[in-house]
Amino acid sequence: MNSEINIIAIKVLDRIKEAGRLQKTLSQNTGVIKTRFGFHELSESKCSRTGLIILELNGTKSDCNLLIDDLNNIGGIKVEVMSFNNK
Repeated sequence: MNSEINIIAIKVLDRIKEAGRLQKTLSQNTGVIKTRFGFHELSESKCSRTGLIILELNGTKSDCNLLIDDLNNIGGIKVEVMSFNNK
């Protein structure tokens, strides 16, 4: 059992431009992603081009690091990682 909880916050700066590549990367790493939440502003007059995705990871440290590296290679997003020791 993984004794560490890893959370990734992804700020998408342009959802229209970056959504395809980001979705492909996330789909290729479904075995590592335990929980995924996505948020963006939506109103009657507009749909925001920016967005926020929160991921809870559940995998080996190596697999988690590979996903983080893949995400960091996508332009137009900002990635922040939080790790919590589960002891």
